[in-house]
Amino acid sequence: MASTLKMVFMLLFSIFTISLVSCYKGAHHPLDPLSPKELTLVQTIVKKSYNPSSNNSISFHYVGLDEPEKPTVLSWLSKPSTETLIPRRALVFTRVNEQTHEIIVDLSKRIIVSDEVYKGPGYPLLTADEQVAAIQLPLTYGPFIESAKKRDLNVSYAVCSTFTVGWYGGAERTKRVVKVQCYYNKDTVNLYLRPIEGIQIVVDLDKMEIVEYSDTFKIPVPKADGTDYRFSEQKPPFGPRINGAAIMQTNGPGFEIDGHTIRWVNWEFHLAFDVRVGPIISLASIYDPEKHTYRSVLYRGHISELFVPYMDPTEEYYYKTFFDCGEFGFGQNAASLVPLADCPNNAVFMDGYYAAHDGSTVKVPNAFCIFERHAGDIMWRHTELGIPNRVITEARPEVSLVVRMVATIGNYDHIIDWEFKPSGSIKAQVGLSGVLEVKSTTFTNVDQINEEVYGTLLGDNTIGLNHDHFLTYRLDLDIDGVANSFVKQNLVTKHVNDEVSPRKSYWAVVSETAKTESEAKIRSGMAPSDLVIVNPNKKTKPGNHHGYRLIPGTATHPLLLEDDYPQIRGAFTKYNVWVTPYNKSEVWAGGKYVDQSQGQDTLAVWTLRDRKIENEDIVLWHVVGYHHSPCQEDFPVMPTLSAGFELRPTNFFERNPVLKVLPPKPVRWPNCTTKP
Repeated sequence: MASTLKMVFMLLFSIFTISLVSCYKGAHHPLDPLSPKELTLVQTIVKKSYNPSSNNSISFHYVGLDEPEKPTVLSWLSKPSTETLIPRRALVFTRVNEQTHEIIVDLSKRIIVSDEVYKGPGYPLLTADEQVAAIQLPLTYGPFIESAKKRDLNVSYAVCSTFTVGWYGGAERTKRVVKVQCYYNKDTVNLYLRPIEGIQIVVDLDKMEIVEYSDTFKIPVPKADGTDYRFSEQKPPFGPRINGAAIMQTNGPGFEIDGHTIRWVNWEFHLAFDVRVGPIISLASIYDPEKHTYRSVLYRGHISELFVPYMDPTEEYYYKTFFDCGEFGFGQNAASLVPLADCPNNAVFMDGYYAAHDGSTVKVPNAFCIFERHAGDIMWRHTELGIPNRVITEARPEVSLVVRMVATIGNYDHIIDWEFKPSGSIKAQVGLSGVLEVKSTTFTNVDQINEEVYGTLLGDNTIGLNHDHFLTYRLDLDIDGVANSFVKQNLVTKHVNDEVSPRKSYWAVVSETAKTESEAKIRSGMAPSDLVIVNPNKKTKPGNHHGYRLIPGTATHPLLLEDDYPQIRGAFTKYNVWVTPYNKSEVWAGGKYVDQSQGQDTLAVWTLRDRKIENEDIVLWHVVGYHHSPCQEDFPVMPTLSAGFELRPTNFFERNPVLKVLPPKPVRWPNCTTKP
């Protein structure tokens, strides 16, 4: 059965690559995100099914495309037609009368296909609306008002924020609760740098009421001086002025957007918006001029989860171990990008849409920007000085295409970039900026510190807390087809045993193909190796398998104990590389229901089955990490810190694919006079 499916997949791909150039015109793409009309239709169908005249309490926590099976999508792409549209279905997580429902809605037939109650550990994504409601509760709550008075604080300047509570052993909580921490934003908008300490507030989200409150100690709120990051509030001396630069493209953008399909130079891919994970790149294929066809590289790629554990184990902060995609949602927290600041002047913008708490449609203007990056880098070059009486120089400027989204979750801004290069490389990068998580202290100088503070003293009465960021990417690579293998090309030191060479050693490549999931679990940096996804069924003329190599960034590994509760939930960060067989249901590395989960449904658990991955349709998971020990340069707002990885063709082409790239035409600038 498996071999038959594999043959069908390969046949579909051979047809698919021939027809990519014109396949989307006039047809609804099966991987398009749900449109505003479809989101409204989901709201109508679901609410109608629960008898709106009754007292049923319904909230929508995830509404997204129920992704069609891959063979179905590939079959449609081989012969796209408005007459043979794939039925559109929505995956919906709701809360109905304090129970979690997982619903499949057939939008074509306007019916509910399935509706199952989830009774296991964990809860779905928090909605923006319920968080807004929760943070308003303390401001009219008598005990909190009294606590503010005891601290000589005007409650009208208090602003609060929600924090998930995690899981710390024992039976799961039976209530959806969050902790609420409040801040003092008088004389500054940088509220996260002025926490009001000593107050613990727990809110029941289903009942929307405060269920726990305590006020145990007082510490002065850090001063507002020097915390505001707005330019209008800055005072001399100023830093250097940054010269602006404009990209002139007289013929307009160098790319084409057709619905959600983007074509640029030799790339074609699909871009979608998801309330949970943000940008999803699908069907990324590159044109091979020697084969005269588009060749598949990435079927589907996106950030799957972001695990952010803080390193303060005290009663006030131990619970701050967040899963930003599964608990808060990258898409739900997408920021509207600002032209000329977030994106250059040659950018084109796209909106995003998601379902609110009541199921109504929320529009995120300028959720994505797409632009050509002219960074002044070199695509390739060589100067030949070895030929007598001649100097030969050839060079080509680097140009790339960038897809960008920014997710602002509380204090942190996550700048998510996908970059495509004509050479065939795909680079994924996340930049971190925003404001540090801090706590108040009595210390004003490091010489005063006589206890563990779990971070860095950044200024008077302000500790920036140590923490981690672990981003897990799901990369469904289909290198020239769905049947792929994962190869570890280990670099091994060899000894020279003959007496001819004066050398004593060299290194060689010893390849090892992973047969099952357990053989593909890798901690980066432990041994020198190249990690390659290959198509074992296709070779270049010299006989090398077509492949793409993962070039990781800095190797970062979890430092928490494996049996520590946050790490049990975030066990999918133990390795930097995982490989699994394709499974439509295995999308979110932290599981479907992450809030208060117990680590029962994660990538680490799925791989315990040790399934076959050789010459199969496989998915590469890559964990990118940072250990962040704050420093004063991060205060009061943090310069962007970036990390990522590259997917680079390895024996995929017969030779350098940009050897014959056409140089840009020279720009004729108008006459101008430069004064000395």
